[in-house]
Amino acid sequence: MKIKPISTIIKGFCIGATMLVPGVSGGSMAMILGIYQDLIAAVSSFFKKKNLLFLALFLIGSLSGMVLCAKPLLTLIEWFEKPVMYFFMGAVAGSVPMIYRKAQVRRPTVSAFVYLILGIALVLSFAFMPSTLFSAPPAGIWGYVIQIVGGVIVSIALVLPGISVSYMLLLMGLYETVMTALGSLQFVSLIPLGIGLVGGILLTTRLLEAAMVRFPKPTYLIILGFVLGSVIQVFPGVPYGWDILWCILTAAAGFAAIYFLSKNEA
Repeated sequence: MKIKPISTIIKGFCIGATMLVPGVSGGSMAMILGIYQDLIAAVSSFFKKKNLLFLALFLIGSLSGMVLCAKPLLTLIEWFEKPVMYFFMGAVAGSVPMIYRKAQVRRPTVSAFVYLILGIALVLSFAFMPSTLFSAPPAGIWGYVIQIVGGVIVSIALVLPGISVSYMLLLMGLYETVMTALGSLQFVSLIPLGIGLVGGILLTTRLLEAAMVRFPKPTYLIILGFVLGSVIQVFPGVPYGWDILWCILTAAAGFAAIYFLSKNEA
């Protein structure tokens, strides 16, 4: 992995800026921007000096993006929801050829189609997760265990493309709890969740890196399914009136930006 400091910071900035947008997955943005595999490799072996430098640059960019852009972007979505969401949908479409190339599929096969559908189905299946288990855990040791398990599930959403962390927290009934704890600086109550989150990230990244190396075709096809499945989460509905033109233009802009960026990265 060759480190490009400016490029890494800029991509981190873009990912951080969109992390809190409802339905938008940080993993999907990393995949779209062509930095996903490097992030997985760096996190799974973060004690290496080169990986620490890469992660430090990425964190500088992503934290800056969250601080500087998250609120303006959420305001922009509030005012122009459909055009902005169609931009993200266009960006997802623009990333498809790049992810498909990584899968090293020489010709379409039944197995390739099955892996793709599996990825889409897995993303959609999270919508059926019961929320009361995590929002109202029992008291005592089992309550802490359930929160740790919840942290592991959130880590999967953080690592895998196509699954929004904010969307996952909402599904699990934890969004308000986490936001309230962060807003009131009551970090102690989030320790069990944090333990599960860190442990889940380390485990998931190691497994995913091994899968990318040993089984690139099924892994990247399932990831492509994750990314395509994320479109359903951000789809704002059919535009009307002048929104039709703006949505076409923003979707085309998103597609072109990511398509040509991925061509230059190849």
